[in-house]
Amino acid sequence: MKSSTCIGISSMKPCCRFLVSYRSSSFFGFSPPKMSRSGIRNLSKSLSKAVDRRRVHSCKHSKSQVVGYKCVADPNRRAFSVSDSSWGQSRVVSDSFRVDKGRSRDVLVIPRVASDFRNHSTSIEHHVNEKNFERIYIQGGLNLKPLVIEKIETGDGLVKEDNTGINVSESDVDTNNVEGSNLTEPRIEREVSEIEKEAWNILRGAVVNYCGNPVGTVAANDPADKQPLNYDQIFIRDFVPSALAFLLNGEAEIVKNFLLHTLQLQSWEKTVDCYSPGQGLMPASFKVRTVPRDGSPEAFEEVLDPDFGESAIGRVAPVDSGLWWIILLRAYGKITGDYSLQDRVDVQTGIRLILNLCLTDGFDMFPSLLVTDGSCMIDRRMGIHGHPLEIQALFYSALRCSREMLTVNDATKNLVAAINNRLSALSFHIREYYWVDIKKINEIYRYNTEEYSTDAINKFNIYPDQIPSWLVDWIPDEGGYFIGNLQPAHMDFRFFTLGNLWAIVSSLGTPKQSKDVLDLIEAKWDDLVANMPLKIIYPALESDEWRIITGSDPKNTPWSYHNGGSWPTLLWQFTLACIKMGKPELAQKAVALAEERLAVDQWPEYYDTRSGRFIGKQSRLYQTWTVAGFLTSKMLLQNPEKASLLFWEEDYELLETCVCGLSKNGRRKCSRLGPRS
Repeated sequence: MKSSTCIGISSMKPCCRFLVSYRSSSFFGFSPPKMSRSGIRNLSKSLSKAVDRRRVHSCKHSKSQVVGYKCVADPNRRAFSVSDSSWGQSRVVSDSFRVDKGRSRDVLVIPRVASDFRNHSTSIEHHVNEKNFERIYIQGGLNLKPLVIEKIETGDGLVKEDNTGINVSESDVDTNNVEGSNLTEPRIEREVSEIEKEAWNILRGAVVNYCGNPVGTVAANDPADKQPLNYDQIFIRDFVPSALAFLLNGEAEIVKNFLLHTLQLQSWEKTVDCYSPGQGLMPASFKVRTVPRDGSPEAFEEVLDPDFGESAIGRVAPVDSGLWWIILLRAYGKITGDYSLQDRVDVQTGIRLILNLCLTDGFDMFPSLLVTDGSCMIDRRMGIHGHPLEIQALFYSALRCSREMLTVNDATKNLVAAINNRLSALSFHIREYYWVDIKKINEIYRYNTEEYSTDAINKFNIYPDQIPSWLVDWIPDEGGYFIGNLQPAHMDFRFFTLGNLWAIVSSLGTPKQSKDVLDLIEAKWDDLVANMPLKIIYPALESDEWRIITGSDPKNTPWSYHNGGSWPTLLWQFTLACIKMGKPELAQKAVALAEERLAVDQWPEYYDTRSGRFIGKQSRLYQTWTVAGFLTSKMLLQNPEKASLLFWEEDYELLETCVCGLSKNGRRKCSRLGPRS
């Protein structure tokens, strides 16, 4: 049938919809004028002329190309239609690599692709209205008409699928069916071990398709698990190592789809008990569901169902999701060379919404982000409320990413200035007050308390008795680390691995501090690595501390799960930090240790006991980010030049503009004078 309007729908096949509805159509950077019912009908008729002789079909379960959006609007809502074929179009050099099975050994071929995507980017207009970005607000729920992605027919048939791909063998690379690709760099050949082949099979088996296109990987894919809970969903933080594995393997389509679909979910209205958080909040996870279409028992459609924390244990908003999204967006551009994705209006808007949420003025006196317990990877009560190191390190990384990716114009210059100011203040704050080594601990041990002056040394009124007994004998003479949290009269001296590793990767710490963190990990290998890398926290909370701080959490018992458990997914971040600091042999040692057990133990989520000898008592098997973390570590070690695309060096521009050395305001000597000299 031919469509006479821009919103014609065929009921013969299931379609794919975002569960997104809206209060304002300013999502793409502008707001249309208000319209009456007749105005909407006239707009619909006028737009239908542009798509005359085209048919609007539903999206079937096959690979499809998104060529436009259709908004099914009721008369009381603003009409909006987009037909820009560049919006959701995904062009990748290859979505699969096939190995020639005629040879006796297995070889994985990774082509290096120099992309020309930047030549086809959708850049930001200078006339974008600042208020439009501030007023993006989308209201909706499962009972409202969603935004719909559909395939459009031209002429007598459907739009042809973009089956760009490369058939790879050990001897040649066939690029006849690749459009716009520029294979200028030589391919890389490497042998693939049996465990790597198994890992790739598991990772590919965890891929989730939406309308025939890959959009992410489930958290765990254990066929024997009868109660997956939310492990069958796609988590933003969990997908990051999977995305890096695919990107390093030359498969960018799934990552691009993931970034764009989660961007759409950002604008979903999040409501818990009649309260809605900020617009920039990214979901913790989402799931592809198949539901009856418009109440019909015979027609079905796929929908994306996000979770912003309203279904999570404790109902905690995922603060780290937006930060990980920005970090992954930069990694996508760095590895693929496709910077056009960053330049798109909707992507720039998404970055700004996340940053506006993070940089909102409040009552806090510190440049660090104030969050509640359970708002990051440690998503249960573990005493990290306040200013946890993990959030600060990811926040700093996201700010540095955003400064690289934001298009600077009249609409963004104030935001860029705010980013620079926060980067300067945050790095000083973490380097100066979160860092401990044997010298610093001895200084804290001799602190005077109750100092009331701008020249106070003990600025946070830390009581020396807070120094735990285990730390006195544990801290080595050489090396140090960043503490887990800092608040008035409180220092959390536990070692948080993820935060310390990202302080190295992002150069949140000085080069000397980054080196000392790795020196400490090497010196305390038996405590932080032992039989399985790496401890998420050291040491575990035990006895009364465990009962008071965790609320007697049965999953976070001592040396289990978040309370001192060993998490193999941290391996790729450890590898990245080691390569940056010139210690790849330390990462190789950890990877070899994990390689001995992971496949045998069926790729667990985490390990228990002080030395990491037992599989976690509630650990899911075939955990996707365990698999992806291992594969990413292997590829980074074999291609260390790729690792340099994912970390940051010291930013001397920030050092030059630092005003922390002002003596009149009571601040002591700036911690950056050393690196500057």
